[in-house]
Amino acid sequence: MKKTFGVIGGDRRQAELARLLAADGRTVSTYGLEAWKPGGETSLERAATADVVILPLPLCKGDSVLNCQETPVPTMDLFRKFHSGQLLLAGQVKPAQQREAEACGLHLEDYFLREELTVANAAATAEAAVQVAMEHLDRSLLGMDCLVLGFGRIGKLLSNRLHGLGARVTATARKPGDLAWIRAYGWQALETSRLDGHLNSFGTVFNTVPSMVLDERLLPQLPKECLLVDLASVQGMDLVAAERLGLANVWARSLPGRLVPYTAAAVIRDAVDYILEERGDPA
Repeated sequence: MKKTFGVIGGDRRQAELARLLAADGRTVSTYGLEAWKPGGETSLERAATADVVILPLPLCKGDSVLNCQETPVPTMDLFRKFHSGQLLLAGQVKPAQQREAEACGLHLEDYFLREELTVANAAATAEAAVQVAMEHLDRSLLGMDCLVLGFGRIGKLLSNRLHGLGARVTATARKPGDLAWIRAYGWQALETSRLDGHLNSFGTVFNTVPSMVLDERLLPQLPKECLLVDLASVQGMDLVAAERLGLANVWARSLPGRLVPYTAAAVIRDAVDYILEERGDPA
């Protein structure tokens, strides 16, 4: 017997996910996605009884409230609608929500911990970050000095894409090994905590670090025409101070869901398929 799927909450990527699952011949119910018209039955009660329930990335918007465009649902109230026999999946699950799920006798699996998903998501974020920058610049990235703060998955992929467009890339890291890799790729390397005195040439700065890196002390060292693009869920740049200084800035969170929702949805769909395959469950 084929499994039923419930897609509850989220943004355009979850609406695209519902469409992809339906196109694969799955029976899908949704809730909280009417703004993007995913089709099929839209009922929280129906979606909550599905064999496989896919919750959004990130799971929460605010404090213990489901990330949902429609009527806010406290996560504890939502978990009470589920039962232990279901496969419950969500992205970027906070410890508080794991505890809530356990209190309801549920196992909640975080699909954003899967390497194949995080790498694909980082690739989509890097590509979308370049798009955001190009939309806000009146100059080409070719020959521009670009600074990438942080050398995790997104920082690596973004540096590579900027290099491919002909930008002069400088990347920052905290670990000596990462600094060595930056130099090995042929880029300039800076320690993330030692930026003072090294910021006067950049046309664009991209941040991937979810903690304050460029504060009101360092921002005045940037050229007046510099564009700031913060990709982190927690700001790593003081964008209020940037506004006061007249620096163009964008807080570009959740780019895959906003700019490339089909790709982001396909990545989640594939992760769900891998999870079912590993469990030995027919999809």
